[in-house]
Amino acid sequence: MAEFDKIYQKYLSDFNEYLDKFCDELNCRPDILKQSLVYSLKLGGKRIRPVLMLSIADIIGTGAEKVKIFALALELIHTYSLIHDDLPDMDNDDFRRGRPSNHKVFGAGNAILAGDGLLNTAYSILFDECFKGNEYISAAKFICDCAGIRGMIAGQSADLLHEHDKDVDEDVLEFIYENKTAKLITAATVVPSILNGGKFYPELKALGKKLGYLFQLTDDILDVEGNFEKLGKSLGKDEEEDKLTGVKVYGLENCKLRVDIMGDDCIKIIDGIDGDASFLYDFVNFVKTRLG
Repeated sequence: MAEFDKIYQKYLSDFNEYLDKFCDELNCRPDILKQSLVYSLKLGGKRIRPVLMLSIADIIGTGAEKVKIFALALELIHTYSLIHDDLPDMDNDDFRRGRPSNHKVFGAGNAILAGDGLLNTAYSILFDECFKGNEYISAAKFICDCAGIRGMIAGQSADLLHEHDKDVDEDVLEFIYENKTAKLITAATVVPSILNGGKFYPELKALGKKLGYLFQLTDDILDVEGNFEKLGKSLGKDEEEDKLTGVKVYGLENCKLRVDIMGDDCIKIIDGIDGDASFLYDFVNFVKTRLG
């Protein structure tokens, strides 16, 4: 995994440098708005979605530079979702990545506006890219759909709706997994394909969905047996709020079995992608070993 770590850090460093430049050049008033936007963007994190997008762009020949602006827009959308997810009327979490959540620093009202600001800025960035051609329009629309009412927002809504359900429903859980988590990860895997004539589109779309499920499964397990120092967020929230999770539906040990099965499914999909996909194989293991 040493080579994987090296490559991951290279993509992460490149993206963080790009993000820092964006933050430095961000021009908005009042100053508290910029402060709240930049605060959450610079909380850190593994930047899984941008790293995945940049790496796939290199693997299939699209080129990381071509997708970097889309990776930025996707990270803005993801960060907005985290700000809103932490709010008192959502998951009510005081910590994000080991530091106080946006609303704990700037207040709930400013946190809502910060999230709205990031989402609208992401859409403005994507709109600008549309002037470059049809494939850029398709890539921008794909991200918007993954983030919207047929994607992440639908998943978040279902997540709230099915709190305290007495009867566990696997179909509902799959809907939440696919939309709340997998859609934005699928945006990361598919955009490089769209910008490269649809190269490996079916494989990369399927991979995004499976990776999303894998990520959410591990997240549900970590909420039970993870640690705050490693995760940087409150634990035990799912059980406290009686959320519909993989652990609630399948049980903890069966969830761990499903992680292995889902990981194997990802590997089989990657087998169908030509080129040096060694980073993707290791990426699957990276998501799985969040449990280690």
